[in-house]
Amino acid sequence: MTTLAEFNGLPADAAQALLVECCASPMWARDVAARRPCASLAELLAAAAAAWAATSEVERRKALDAHPMIGARDALGAGAAAVTRAEQGQVAAASTATRQALAELNAAYLARHGFKFIVCAAGKPADGMLQALRERIGRDTAREFKTACAEQAAITALRLTRTFGAAHG
Repeated sequence: MTTLAEFNGLPADAAQALLVECCASPMWARDVAARRPCASLAELLAAAAAAWAATSEVERRKALDAHPMIGARDALGAGAAAVTRAEQGQVAAASTATRQALAELNAAYLARHGFKFIVCAAGKPADGMLQALRERIGRDTAREFKTACAEQAAITALRLTRTFGAAHG
């Protein structure tokens, strides 16, 4: 774990590498790293939100594309990043029918919208994620892209909080 003070002292490339683990947009990571030093977690979260608001659609798509599909084996298996397994952990315990429905609807969502279904999954039961997917799949793509980007921002804030929260200095 890295403390906020240590993060503030990292060279730019090392800070960016750490940030890309929270959000896979390289431009976002460069922007946030350039806003250092951050005196508090709240200041870091504000810098992250401002950087996200300034990202292009291309950069936002990079961040969305970096996520495994909700419930996909690569998101839950031993080779998956620990953060992804933790965020989607409840899917592993879901029924076979729920996991199959997630897989089928994820594929349909990607085909319809051109990007992966993104939801801040931490603490959500698999059935809740499936319900959100069912509710959102029929939306128009522009609206859904805005929703997916808002979910990405929430995921990023959660990851930053877990990485640099008060318990970590």
